[in-house]
This record gives sequence, structure tokens and C-alpha cells, in this order.
Amino acid sequence: MKERFGVRGKRAIVTGASSGLGRRFAITLAGEGARVALVARRVERLEALAREIGAAGGEAVAIGMDVSDGASVRNGIARVVERLGGIDVLVNNAGIVIHKPLLEHDEADWDAVTGVNLRGAYLVALEAARCMTAQGEPGGSIINIASVIGHGRVAMQIPEYMAAKGGLVQLTRAMGAELARHSVRVNAIAPGYIETDFNREFLRTEQGARLVRGIPQRRAGRPEELDGALLLLASDASSFMTGSVITVDGGHACTSV
Repeated sequence: MKERFGVRGKRAIVTGASSGLGRRFAITLAGEGARVALVARRVERLEALAREIGAAGGEAVAIGMDVSDGASVRNGIARVVERLGGIDVLVNNAGIVIHKPLLEHDEADWDAVTGVNLRGAYLVALEAARCMTAQGEPGGSIINIASVIGHGRVAMQIPEYMAAKGGLVQLTRAMGAELARHSVRVNAIAPGYIETDFNREFLRTEQGARLVRGIPQRRAGRPEELDGALLLLASDASSFMTGSVITVDGGHACTSV
């Protein structure tokens, strides 16, 4: 049973790997024996993480990429294939957020957030899928990192982020249906409030504390609590899953309808 959930020897990409959940996903996959390409714009952080993973006995390479730029994505994926020899798993995690009242947002805010969180996810998934289908043994797993707030309302001033994550859920379903014929599975993880550098400051505000009190488990999650969903979707244990969204949120989605 353990081997079915294994990723040893798989070639994996993690976008947004320089911090937060992306960093955790990369460490988890490398710790289980995957060969990991660490992707983000901040290459110096990726190189430090690659050294950390190497010191722990894992294998990782740092690849600079701006997911919102098509040319950068194509060049980055080509470098990943050159370094790893192919792609078996993509963790589409890169994301940004702008938090302020709706009437203070402008076109640049929309373009920045959706450009990374939705357009960027699409560009990377599409290029990775092309590589997966062209390999000698086609097939692979694309894991989009969505969000529980893509399913329903939330009392936060992040309209572009919510729109992008909702769109990512639908993109997961569309790509999952079409790529199934190529043995490429496309699924998503929808985390709830997982405490990272991305949201730690917000969770310590009164508004954040109020949201946490509304979670049935009465706490924010820990990054390691996503490991199970990650390894399920990255491994052959999820061979009959595509277009699915796994929610890991302490029950938050049950209350935000």
C-alpha cells in the first residue's frame, strides 16, 4: 500500500517554491524520493532551498521562471526537461494576493493577481501537459493549488484572488476532462486557512481571528497537513482521479455558503 502512494524517482515541478506552501510541497516531495525542480522568480531563495534539500539527502534544482510570462514559462519548462529528463508531476502553486477594499482596486491589480494565479497556472499546466504527452511513456499528474475561498463567499477584500481561484477550479475540471485521453490527470487541492508567511499577518488581525473562530476545528491549518493530499495526487494511488478538488480546510467550506 505504501508504494502506491510513493513518488520515488518521479520528476516533479513545484512553482512558487521559494516560500510558503510551495516550499513545503517541494520539501515533502523530495523527502519522499522525487527529483524536484524548484520554480519561482527569486532564484537565490530557490538555490538555498536546493542546498537544504540536498543536505537532507534529496535532489532538487533551481529554475528561474515568471509564470505570468509565456516566454519565461516555455524556457523554464525546457530547462526543467533538460535537467530532469522529463516531467511526471506538476504542482501549480505560484500565487499572489492584493488585500484592500474593492473600490481601491484598479486594472493593474486585476492584471497582476489573475496574471499569476490563473493565467500563470494555465500557461504552466499547458506547457507541462505538452511535455507529458510527448514523453516516451505519456502521462502525468497536474496538481493545481486552488483555495477554499474559490467555492464560496468570504469576508476578505481580495476580489481578484477569489475570481482567479474560482477560475482555477473550473480550469482543473476542463483540463482534467480533455487530458484524460492522454493519461494526464489534473486535480486540485483547495486549502483553507493554512498559516504561512503569505497570511500570517492577516490571521493575527481581529478579522483573521474572527475567521479562524468560524472554522469548525477552531484553528488554522499547518502546512504539513496538506502532505497527504499532495502525495495522493502526485502518486499512482490517485490513478482513477481527474478533475477532482480535494478540500483541506478544517471544515471551513461547510460554513461559508
